[in-house]
Amino acid sequence: MAGGKLVGRLARPVAMRGAPGLTANVVRQAFDRAVDGIGPLKGAAEAADGRLRSSDGNVDKAVGSLIDSHVRLAGLQGFVTNLGGLATMAVAIPANISGLALLQVHLVAGIAHLRGYDLADPRVRNAVLACMLGEDAVKSLIKKRKLPSTPMAIATAPQHDPELDQRIATEVATELITRVAGKRTIAVVGRRVPVIGGGVGAVTDGYGTYQIGRYAAKELKRRQPST
Repeated sequence: MAGGKLVGRLARPVAMRGAPGLTANVVRQAFDRAVDGIGPLKGAAEAADGRLRSSDGNVDKAVGSLIDSHVRLAGLQGFVTNLGGLATMAVAIPANISGLALLQVHLVAGIAHLRGYDLADPRVRNAVLACMLGEDAVKSLIKKRKLPSTPMAIATAPQHDPELDQRIATEVATELITRVAGKRTIAVVGRRVPVIGGGVGAVTDGYGTYQIGRYAAKELKRRQPST
């Protein structure tokens, strides 16, 4: 895991040169599209409500079903976007990052909705994005004072901090670039067999999405609706 992070940091400039638009704006767009829905992908709340109905109103069961479905989708897109050789890296990395951001935001936003959070609240938006960083990264950023607190505390803060919007979106974009560039470089450069890149992408994207889903489920405790 540490080796993948290191390679990701080394490969990140390659991805950024190939796609200068890979900024925090990609993450913000992913949030909007995940909440509103795009193409066949229903909005996060609508999709989550569908899982709740099929789970007979059991929120925990619906959360588990939501995680499972997104793990499968993440694995599929990770396989497809990581096929190809070194020459496709500049195109494939941005596609993988955009797809992964959309799916993971959609998952965490769905979990937040099921747990009683208002997705229109900017504090909840920041909490959703913070969950995408993963537990270890969140702890590290809190220690470095780059994040004020945990996602749960951010979602329930007395006031919204506008300066936090850009900071969290930037951290999420950087983390996604590091993860995606790292696994692709290991698969393509280290082994030089294109199809292995797809296999590595499927496993790492699927497992990474599972970890984020479980972290969001643990962190975003059920919130009673305000009266």
